[in-house]
Amino acid sequence: MIRFLVRRLVLAVPTVVGVSFVVFLTAKLVPGDPVASLLGPLATPLARAELVAHLGLDRPWPVQFVTWLGNALRGDLGMAIHEPRAVAEIVASSFGDTALLALAGGLIALVGGVVLGVLGAMYPKRLPGRLTSGLSVVAMSAPQYSVALLLVIVFAVHLRVLPAGGMTDPIDGGGLADLLVHMVLPAVSVALIPLGVIARMFRSALTEVLGSPFVEAMRARGIGPVRIARHAAHNALPALFTITGLQLAYLIGGVVFVETIFSWPGIGLTLYNAISTRDLPLIQGGVLVVAVSFVLINILVDAAHALVDPRVRR
Repeated sequence: MIRFLVRRLVLAVPTVVGVSFVVFLTAKLVPGDPVASLLGPLATPLARAELVAHLGLDRPWPVQFVTWLGNALRGDLGMAIHEPRAVAEIVASSFGDTALLALAGGLIALVGGVVLGVLGAMYPKRLPGRLTSGLSVVAMSAPQYSVALLLVIVFAVHLRVLPAGGMTDPIDGGGLADLLVHMVLPAVSVALIPLGVIARMFRSALTEVLGSPFVEAMRARGIGPVRIARHAAHNALPALFTITGLQLAYLIGGVVFVETIFSWPGIGLTLYNAISTRDLPLIQGGVLVVAVSFVLINILVDAAHALVDPRVRR
């Protein structure tokens, strides 16, 4: 198992370096002039030249990339342009809020996906199976931002039972209960697509297991459907681990629209504001942290898969 993890970590190194390179170049392609956004349109050429030299923008881009990557490996992502704070501090704070939202959405997606997958596999040609199959397709097809806006209109504007945005009530908020109330709508919004994916993938894996010889033997012995489903679900766990881990990684990187709509102070909203103001250090640092977290989650998923299925370690 240790050799397996070491091998996966070694293979992850070139992936992280490649992702860092893509992040660096992509941030360079963002329209706008960071120097002009800092100094304004009336800045003198001398002031512009001094700021360009201070930011290192006058050096060749390969040198800029190597310098930036070396600093990033030491935990130094630079300073944000439009606020006097370190990028690492801003990203760490906002990433924690995103991780909280992703975990809540992932839990909803996992529970809902497993329930729909089991019903679809156990009753494929009956009403529960057909209904769950339709629900999973609808969940995967519905755009997150459209669902988020619809939830705001229904539950926050018309019914007024849930808040429309933020993490806490700005007047008398605070505490776990207030946080959970504010988390309901954004968590449901981000959970829909992963829920549909988990439901369909787990249904396929469970259907394959239910058609295997040992399940037929259990049915021949008169074992009930509940015990059969439990044994079949155990054999389908590797597929569930894999798809759930991938969807959790997707949630961390794909909540930009939802966080923007609900004003959730996570990495998605931070990157949206950074792109709007052309804050290059913050864009690079935020996207790099999201990309690295995606790679690390995939490694953890592989490790969990290897623990459940020893054949993967070979």
